[in-house]
Formats: sequence, structure tokens, C-alpha cells
Amino acid sequence: MSLGRGFRQLWAGNAAGNLSDGLIFVAIPLLATSLTTDAILIAGLAAIYSAMRLLVVVPVGVYVDRFDRRTILWITNLSRASLLIMMAVLFAVGFGSVPLLYVVLAGVGILETAADNAALSILPSVVPANKLDQANSRISAAQLLADEFAGPPLGGLLFALGVAVPVLAAGGLYAAAGFFFLALPRRGVVNALPAPRRSVFREAADGARWLRGHRLLRGLAVVGGLASVAYMMPFSVLVLFAQQTLGLGAAGYGLILAVSALGGLVGSIITAPLRSRAGYGWTIVGSLCLGAVSMFALAFVRIPWVAAALLTAYILHSVVWGICVSSLRQRLVPEHFRGRVNASSKVLGLIGLTVGAALGGVLASSLSLSVPFLASGTLFICCGVIVWWLFRSELQASSDSDTALITARND
Repeated sequence: MSLGRGFRQLWAGNAAGNLSDGLIFVAIPLLATSLTTDAILIAGLAAIYSAMRLLVVVPVGVYVDRFDRRTILWITNLSRASLLIMMAVLFAVGFGSVPLLYVVLAGVGILETAADNAALSILPSVVPANKLDQANSRISAAQLLADEFAGPPLGGLLFALGVAVPVLAAGGLYAAAGFFFLALPRRGVVNALPAPRRSVFREAADGARWLRGHRLLRGLAVVGGLASVAYMMPFSVLVLFAQQTLGLGAAGYGLILAVSALGGLVGSIITAPLRSRAGYGWTIVGSLCLGAVSMFALAFVRIPWVAAALLTAYILHSVVWGICVSSLRQRLVPEHFRGRVNASSKVLGLIGLTVGAALGGVLASSLSLSVPFLASGTLFICCGVIVWWLFRSELQASSDSDTALITARND
């Protein structure tokens, strides 16, 4: 079913940007290893990227609410294109360096934070509310195909042709994304705050207060933070689990990750029909239970193909959960608060990822590699209980109660 010309432009821009993300995911570490073998310097690239995203996520939410989101999308993507093309040229002529990688990756992290928030916030202006599940599912499927399947192997292939080639290709794809976003219809995407502008932090606080005052979305934001902890605890040590427990090498580890991404594709296909039959509450609770079961089972698995199947189930759960929560937030948050509420929710997720990574390392080193999986499963069960409590009146009434839900509970 067609979702309109505006959605096609938005989908194409997202897909081009996702493919570029996949290229960069491989290209930046490879460029770094061509310059240094210092593990601290190489690991620092991921740290600077994450730190910049966490640093700017709140003010970015304010600017996404202040300005035209279409403009933010094309400017941020063309800016990422400019940064990467400049870096590709410098590497091609022999002026590449580790500090250059740090500067460019920090800039890309800031711009990506703005682009991601704007893309989430603009979608309800492009498609009708009753089509948001379908639209988010299509965007998620394209992201998985581009970012997980096509991008990494293509990045490695292009790097073999020349160290600057994947970076140049990524820059070209970001430029293409920018032009797709520039072609978005102007009507329905212009946004402005209804009240006089104040300081960035006061406006950000308004968004946080709105989220705090909405019982359902506040609870889902907290669950999102806890789910991020539950996700990162086992995934921060997954490579060690694959090597020491499953006996896999680098190729085997890459293969089980590629296979597990199939779960995301399945999740993106089934979410909309599943939600229409079961409602948001049962769909989210069921997905969290699937996440818990897959983590508990992984704690005891020693067979690689079984582990791959369980990881596939886990990724399926995460995509279903993500699509449902994104659609709910897009439907329930007022237009002029959408960027700031997205940012507030994102902060909890980023903090959860940081805490989860630290806990995963501590639990694995002090106890065993199975413990982060057990802790993750337990936390997912807790998340499922919280979501059941949030949706309890809808779950007890009927599965077809989303209409009442969308009127919003602002307790």
C-alpha cells in the first residue's frame, strides 16, 4: 500500500543514510588501523562518537522543535557528506591522521543525532496517524538491509580498492540522502514553537516536564532505559561469548551476527499486522517476554547454530518493541514537543547503554560469561511487568483498545 510521495522521499533519504552508516561502521576502524595499532586510540573513536551524541541530544531536541525539520534533515546530511568527502580527499593525498578521524567522527555523531531526531519527529507530518506502524516498519526494514547486510561487506570491499574509497562513497550517499530530504513536500513539515523562545535548557526542561507528566510515555521511557541496560550487558561481551563459549573465530562471529539480523527483517514485516490484531500492550509485552526467553536460553547454549537462532529471536523482539514505542510516541506527543520528548527518551537510552556496558564487563569478569545473559533476561522480565502495569486496563478490556489509548492518559 502506497504511503504517498512524501513518505517515499523520506524512506529513500533514510535508506541512503543507513547505507552510508553501514559503510562508515567498517571504514572508520579500518582507517584507524591503517594509522595505528594502539588499542586505546582505536577504542577512543567509539567513545568520542557516543560522548558527542550524549552531549548534544538534549539541545538538539529543542532545535528540532524550533526549526523546519525538513531543513534540518537536508542540512545535516549534506554537512555529513561534506565532512566525509573532505576526509576522503585528505586521506587520498596522504594527510590522513588519527586526530582527523576523531574530529570528523565527533562531527558526524553530532549531525547524526540531529538527523535521527528530525526523521522521527517529521514522520507524523508525512503519513496519517493510522499508517505510522506500517511506515516505521518499512523504515526499519530498509535500515536493517542497508546498515546490517549491505553496508559492512560493501565497506570492506571498497576499502580493498583504496583506503579513501568507502569514505568517499559514504559521503556521496549522505549527499543523495540530503537531496531526497530536500525534495520532501513543504506542506505539513514546517514547524515552529507556539510560545516565545527562551533559553535552550528551559525549553528542553519543558519537554522533559511534558514527558514526566504523561503516565504511559514516561513509563515507556523508563522501560527503554532499562531495556538498554538489558541489551548492552550481554552484547558488550558477546564477542568473548562467541570465542570462549561457542568456540567461534572472527568469521563465525560475523556470520551469527548477520544471521541474527534476519530477525529484524521478520520483525519489521510482522509488527504492523501483529499490533492491529493484538494491540500495542500485548505486542510490547510479548516482545519483551521473547527478549527475556532468548537471553535466558543463551546463558546455557554451547551450540553455535542454536545461539544464532536465539540471537535472531532477540533481534526480532527489539525491532517489534522499537517500532511500537516509536509509533506510540509519534501519535501521542504534540507536534511542538516531539523533538524534545524524543531527546529526553534518548537520554535514558544512552545512559542505559553506558551502564549496561559497564555491568556486562564487571559481571563477566568477576563471575562468568553466562551471568550477563541471565541478568539481561531478568531485567527484560521486569520490563515486561512494568509494561503490563502501564497497559493493564487496555489488556484487561480487549486487544482492540488502541483508539482509547491514543486519546492519551496524562495522569
